Amino acid sequence: MAAARGRKRRLAELTVDEFLASGFDSESESEPEGAPEVETRAACGADRSLDGLGGSPWSSRRKGRASEHKDQLSRLKDKDPEFYKFLQDNDQSLLNFSDSDTTEDEEEQLHSLPDTLEEASVEEEDADEDGVPGGLKGKKRDSVSVTLAMVERWKQAAKQHLTPKLFHEVVQAFRAAVVTTQGDQEGAEASRFQVTDSAVFNALVTFCIRDLFGYLQKLLFGKATKDSSRVLQPSSSLLWGKLRLDIRVYLSSVIQLVACITETTVAAAVLQHISSSVLYYLTFPKQCRMLLKRMVVLWSTGEETLRVLAFLVLVRVCRHKKEVFLSPILKQMYITYVRNCKFTSPSTLPFINFMQRTLIELLALDTGIAYQHAFLYIRQLAIHLRNAMTTRKKETYQSVYNWQFVHCLYLWCRALSTVCPSEALQPLIYPLSQVVIGCIKLVPTARFYPLRMHCVRALTLLSESTGTFIPVLPFILEVFQQVDFNRRPGRMSSKPINFMVILKLSKVNLQEKAYRDGLVEQLYDLILEYLHSQAHSIAFPELALPAVLQLKSFLRECKVANYCRQLRQLLEKVQENAEYICSRRQGASFSVADLHAVDTWEKQTREEGTPLTKYYNQWRKLREREIQLEISGKERLEDLNLPVIKRRKVGDRKNEDRVEFKDLFDLHSDEEDSTVDFSERGKPGSPGAWQRVKEEEEEEEEEEDEEDEEDGSCSSQEVSSSKDGSPDTEVGLDDQELWRLAQGPEDELQDLQLSEED
Repeated sequence: MAAARGRKRRLAELTVDEFLASGFDSESESEPEGAPEVETRAACGADRSLDGLGGSPWSSRRKGRASEHKDQLSRLKDKDPEFYKFLQDNDQSLLNFSDSDTTEDEEEQLHSLPDTLEEASVEEEDADEDGVPGGLKGKKRDSVSVTLAMVERWKQAAKQHLTPKLFHEVVQAFRAAVVTTQGDQEGAEASRFQVTDSAVFNALVTFCIRDLFGYLQKLLFGKATKDSSRVLQPSSSLLWGKLRLDIRVYLSSVIQLVACITETTVAAAVLQHISSSVLYYLTFPKQCRMLLKRMVVLWSTGEETLRVLAFLVLVRVCRHKKEVFLSPILKQMYITYVRNCKFTSPSTLPFINFMQRTLIELLALDTGIAYQHAFLYIRQLAIHLRNAMTTRKKETYQSVYNWQFVHCLYLWCRALSTVCPSEALQPLIYPLSQVVIGCIKLVPTARFYPLRMHCVRALTLLSESTGTFIPVLPFILEVFQQVDFNRRPGRMSSKPINFMVILKLSKVNLQEKAYRDGLVEQLYDLILEYLHSQAHSIAFPELALPAVLQLKSFLRECKVANYCRQLRQLLEKVQENAEYICSRRQGASFSVADLHAVDTWEKQTREEGTPLTKYYNQWRKLREREIQLEISGKERLEDLNLPVIKRRKVGDRKNEDRVEFKDLFDLHSDEEDSTVDFSERGKPGSPGAWQRVKEEEEEEEEEEDEEDEEDGSCSSQEVSSSKDGSPDTEVGLDDQELWRLAQGPEDELQDLQLSEED
């Protein structure tokens, strides 16, 4: 019996032919329960013994086939040596044939039973518990409509004790609610739950966003640990395996919800929830990448509050997994920044500045990664500039002289200024400054003065923060030599030019008075900002000498009082600061070659303060206030109190003229019986009316009055009589005098028409 059992082999080791040839043995069915284990051990021992004695017949048969095939290949060497040599050169693996190769190939062709059987999913178990018949499981299941009572029941149950089954139900209902916001009818029908009421949607989303993850945290980790500095990873919980799939579905639904929400307050609440659940997103790389893309979009295009919250999410992700996500986030944010700074206005400038500062904050997390991105993108800017300088075409000029290029230059200047001192980014200061200087020199005309101002500000910031000397002052003083400020403006303009939001001036702007007023103000600001950055330098008198000479020359030649008053004040402050530095360095006991002593002296001077620094601080407060007013839309034009021109309609002017010249028509009606014909030269009028016309055109009619003194004396008598109050229509006049009054000046009608137009 034992030998018979030993010869039996397991079903998995038999081929189909052996199984059919061996027949069906039913003895195993009648054996007791403990027999299979004994039989298995006996069979394994028999197999090992047979293998030790030379193997089973099947194994020997397999090995026999392999050896036979090997013999055929060896005989091939004698029968066809050329073909055998060809095989050696081209297919060595065919000749190096072993028994194990055929064994593995033949075993792969055999059917193998699975180690474990499939288990029912959680949804199927829930269906069984809900009372769904087993025969209906394969059919489509009807969706359950979520009600307020169900949401309230889930809320109370989760508050008492959250279970994996309850969490699964809430997640499925939340997923169905989010699907409705996207208009996915098929997805809504395939879901187990269905949300159709807006009140139910609001209650369910509020419960999930506000309370659900707090209960989930208790379920995963129990009571909170006393060590608050320790970060608990969700994947370290014992229940993570049961809740993992439901958590992933929930996180994906939250990302979809953020993309669909339009209300700012609701979106802000969801973003705060996402920020608190960043650790859960980090355990799912795919969901984390989806989240980062959505956050970058909100960071660049959302409302102000949403921009800040989205940036906080990005910062938290980068701080936890900097080596994985920092580099792709920086790349995506830089591309988005360039795309969204194409147009600049007083309303968009604050958002552009926000993107600059936040992007620099991420660059400061790792200077090594920041150097890679900065080197790449500064090199791209240099390539655009080189193409513009070599080709000299309008298209290549436009690739440099645009807002995107200027904002990128300012971004990297601000980045190097913020991260400084940094050994990694220090080598990029010189190439970046050369790109900015090349941008200024590309088209050095008056129309691009606003762009020059932006570049000068970027260089001033870079020079002040890094302590690197950059020759900025010549690009400012050059404007005084190119512009004639004494020339009378070609036209007047009531609205000032905002140099902060323009890059190029039109030809009409160059003729306006507002252009020169704004240019003088910009030159004043730039000179003051640059000299303030060098106010503590021991070489300030020598650095400020070109500016002092240029300002003195301008004050001698300029005849505009407003311009001279501003720049004379600046000149006095610069000279005062130069005298202060000279007096301090006269008492220094070290030489110029002692750099350490010079740095110490400059640091002490900066801490004590200089006259120019104190003046700059006061000026800066006033200037920032003006900038805030401009950004908020309150232009300085409101403070000018300009007179308002009220134009009357044509009909109103005609009515007033009829009232004014009423006597004209009255005289015509009184004299309608007269035999004199007045239609040859025009309509007659009263002497008082003609006198008012003569008073308005007194200078033009002096010559005519001198030629007709006698006629004028008659008319003056009539005028005096009318002024005394006597009725002019009752005065006895002969026909000749009436004719003279009716004729009047030759340009009578023309004067009346001009008075109407004015």
